[in-house]
Amino acid sequence: MAIRNIRLMGDPILEKTCKEVKEMTPRTRELIDDMIETMYDANGVGLAAPQVGVLKRIVVIDVTGEDLIVLINPRIMETSGEQTGGEGCLSLPGKGRREQD
Repeated sequence: MAIRNIRLMGDPILEKTCKEVKEMTPRTRELIDDMIETMYDANGVGLAAPQVGVLKRIVVIDVTGEDLIVLINPRIMETSGEQTGGEGCLSLPGKGRREQD
């Protein structure tokens, strides 16, 4: 596993459309492992593949620090409510990251 560089707001890759994951390969598993390690290293609660420079539809999430979720080809089916807390996107440095223990 490796910690990858997180792309910051303004990086053109963050504006591009991601490709669907068609099959689980060793390379895809390595990417997921790297994303998990990168997210935890940055004290984040979520990380999408484009944030580490890969245009794939993969997201890792762990809002509690104990319940890791990996989403492959996620689709938003409906939405409701609104965000009430600070922005936690790792591509927007210094905005609402999980506090370190």
